This record gives sequence, structure tokens and C-alpha cells, in this order.
Amino acid sequence: MVYTLALSAAMMVGLFLMLWSAVGFIQNPLFFSSAPKAALEVVQPKEKRFKGQHALGWLMMILALVLLIGPIILGTYDGVQKGFDWLRFFARFATMLLLLKAFDILFFDWVLLCHSNFFAHYYPEVKDLYGPEIFGYNKKSHLIQIVIMLVFSLLAAWLCTLI
Repeated sequence: MVYTLALSAAMMVGLFLMLWSAVGFIQNPLFFSSAPKAALEVVQPKEKRFKGQHALGWLMMILALVLLIGPIILGTYDGVQKGFDWLRFFARFATMLLLLKAFDILFFDWVLLCHSNFFAHYYPEVKDLYGPEIFGYNKKSHLIQIVIMLVFSLLAAWLCTLI
């Protein structure tokens, strides 16, 4: 269980790094599709703050993807080595992904979006749009993602038992 929690923590770091790279460095509007609609309407394209900003952002994004995908691979390898059955694989994957979703909701939505200046630091025009009152604007999206995560966990556990 400790190994699973450590893998989950690595994924959380990866998710934060992905957000930071997209918002702070790459700054491509395609990455903001899950932002509140009011914010999407007022966000303006930004000039580069320094040379190499986008390159740094893409390097951060690659590292983020490694931190998001790597723990799934390591968790699979470890489970195969330890002879996990379907239920243990499912429990590992579901725990990792549901903790990642909880991190998304609690840290990204509650802390960064509703109670900090994170987004307004990079996009000052959204400062008045983000606050505690918008928490939960994306409940339906979160619920759909949770169902997808559970289905992925079921299928991944089944595939792992075939190895």
C-alpha cells in the first residue's frame, strides 16, 4: 500500500507540473478547455516573458507525462513481480487514479482556482472571475472522469492478470 501511495504522489506531482507548464509557460488556449467559460472569454494571448519559455514549458510537459504514465507502468511491473491477482491490481489502479482525482478537485479546483492567485498571476484578466463561488462548476466532468478511471482500472487489472 505504501508503494501505491508513493506512485499516487508521483502522479500528483506530474499533474501539477502539467498544469503549471500549460498555464505558465506553453500558454496555448487549447489547454484551457476545462476552464470556466467566463474565463475562456476574457483570456488574451500573452507575449513570451523570456526566451525559451515555450521550450521550457514543453520540457515540463514531457516530464509531467512521465510522472503520470510511469507510475502506472511501475505499479504494473511491481504487481506482476509480486503475483497480484485481479482484485489487488484493480485496488492499486483505482486507488492511484481516485487519489489523483481527489487531488485535482481539492488542490486544483478548491485551492488554486478558488482561493489563490495562481491563474491570475499568469492571466490577470481572470482575477475577478475566480473565487469560492465557482467551486463545483465542473461536477459533471469530474463524475464522468471518475467513471472512466474506474473502467480503466477494471480493464487494466484484467490485462495485468493476462501477463
